[in-house]
This record gives sequence, structure tokens and C-alpha cells, in this order.
Amino acid sequence: MSGIERIMRTSAVIPVLVIDDAATARPLAEALVAGGLRVLEVTMRTPAALDAIREMKQVPGAIVGAGTVVDTEQFEQVMDAGAEFIVSPGLTNRLGRAIVDSGVPYLPGIANAGDIMRGLELGLTHFKFFPAEASGGLKALKALAAPFYQCKFCPTGGITEASAPEWLAFAPVLCVGGSWVTGGTMAEVEAKARAASELRR
Repeated sequence: MSGIERIMRTSAVIPVLVIDDAATARPLAEALVAGGLRVLEVTMRTPAALDAIREMKQVPGAIVGAGTVVDTEQFEQVMDAGAEFIVSPGLTNRLGRAIVDSGVPYLPGIANAGDIMRGLELGLTHFKFFPAEASGGLKALKALAAPFYQCKFCPTGGITEASAPEWLAFAPVLCVGGSWVTGGTMAEVEAKARAASELRR
């Protein structure tokens, strides 16, 4: 089993985290891990993201990765911050090659057959289907998965607590990305994480 597949199989839901204040990162990670969601994706959408990765890395049991990585400069920054896996919204040959050559578990975003073929040329078989609902939803992913039978997916984008079970029931889907688990008090986050962790088929 590859490194990225092991990570994808760890939790049914990977929380997609947008952290505005690094001081909130560790308590949030503690609540998510306590609820059973150990794999955490910190998106590179805010100035606090790198510090948030460092803070979350302090939480026992947490597997902390960087999301929304769009170029090699960001890749170097998140690696310096200690990211254990990389997620990107799309796939370019330059970024893909740099990450593949590093050996770090990588989940690139794809939305069509051409994206998947580019990934396969780089030796990748595990992908983030993004934006999942806007790209045609489960029906579209099933159509893509048929010719690319060797691939596994983590749909992300527009997936809710209500729709997640249907996605997870499709065998090529190893997990889903979601942000619904992150709102509210830390006790509420832990409760939502616990419910999400039990969605695994």
C-alpha cells in the first residue's frame, strides 16, 4: 500500500481546514483527533497556514498535510513547516514532478480524463476529485473511474455530511474531503468528527 493510500484509508473524512489564526490550530486539531479524524489538511489560503501546520504537528496522533499547494515555492515552504502529505487543487507537470521526486505522499486534484492521464504519466494513481459537485458529482466520477480502473479518489468540494455516505459507498472512493466538521465549539467539532469517522462503509 502506498503512503498516500494509507493516509486516505486512515479516516473516512479528511477535514479541509482554513485557519485564520494559528492560535486556534492546536485546539482544533486536538478536537478532530479526539473525534477520530487524524488526517488533517491545512489549506494554504491564509497567512497563518504554515504556523498552523507547525502547531497541529504537536498534537499526538495527528497526520498533518498541506492543501491548496499550487507551485514549487509553496511546496518547499510546507515541507519546511513539516507537512506529511501534499494536496493540490490541480496537477501540473512541474509541481507534480517535484513532489513525486521528493517521495512525499501526494494527492493532486483532477476533474477530467486528461488530468488523470497526466497523473498516470507521473506514476500517480490516487487523486482528489475537485471540485466534486461542480464537476458533475458522483455520476461524473463513476464515468471517469470506469476507464481508469486502477485509480482511487478523494472527492472534495461541495460534499456534506448528508451526501458523504453515498460517495463513500462507491468502491474507488477511499475518503472524502469536507469542511462541515470544523465549525462551532471544540466540543461540537469533536462530536461532528466522531460522527464523520463512523461514515466508513
